[in-house]
Amino acid sequence: MTAPLLSMRGVETRYGNILALRGVDIDVEPGEIVAMIGANGAGKSTVMMTVFGDPRASAGSITFDGRDITRMATHEIARLGLAQSPEGRRVFARMSVRENLRMGAAVNGSAHYAEDLEKMFAIFPRLKERADQRGGTLSGGEQQMLAIARALMSRPRLLMLDEPSLGLAPLVVKLIFDVIADLNKRQGLTVFLVEQNAYHALRLAHRAYVLVNGAVSMQGAGRDLLARPEIRAAYLEGGH
Repeated sequence: MTAPLLSMRGVETRYGNILALRGVDIDVEPGEIVAMIGANGAGKSTVMMTVFGDPRASAGSITFDGRDITRMATHEIARLGLAQSPEGRRVFARMSVRENLRMGAAVNGSAHYAEDLEKMFAIFPRLKERADQRGGTLSGGEQQMLAIARALMSRPRLLMLDEPSLGLAPLVVKLIFDVIADLNKRQGLTVFLVEQNAYHALRLAHRAYVLVNGAVSMQGAGRDLLARPEIRAAYLEGGH
């Protein structure tokens, strides 16, 4: 069995006196899509941010490709081959689409910028149409495409997606999840996905974790969790 690409063991994270994560254990194997679902406020985004060292884990350990990154600075973690598309997209509003993508490429010194730019335009043709448009003037769906493409420009070994479907129309959500599935299938890209839309996340994921009040309450194959009545009752609003 291969070693996990990303591993969290006994991770606790605090905001002041509030314990946000309570002994979280997570593994992401190379080539997997792993999803984490849970209600609003369960701590899903805190898991993502803790991996990147902001906030810092107050207990436990985080390793990436066998290397302890628990105390590493965020920019050093990014250089190891982790990239995040954050919740709320956070594109650079005054920069053009092209400039936003250049920022993503800067993590690895922009060595493959021109080649990777064309790849992103092939994956998201809408971004090619909007190449010289400011990020802040794009629609929500276009901004999400840009956030994911910006993360991909660093050629990550692990792509971390925080709520990629949030606030988007169903057709755009389907497009984005199809792109994630295709990148995983064709390029073997490893993906760690935090998502409130349990239906889409569990259909996409090879494995998934359920987070409740900052602790992992359940884990298993994505399709298996999707079939469980307690998951359907809690997260799928009557079955979908």
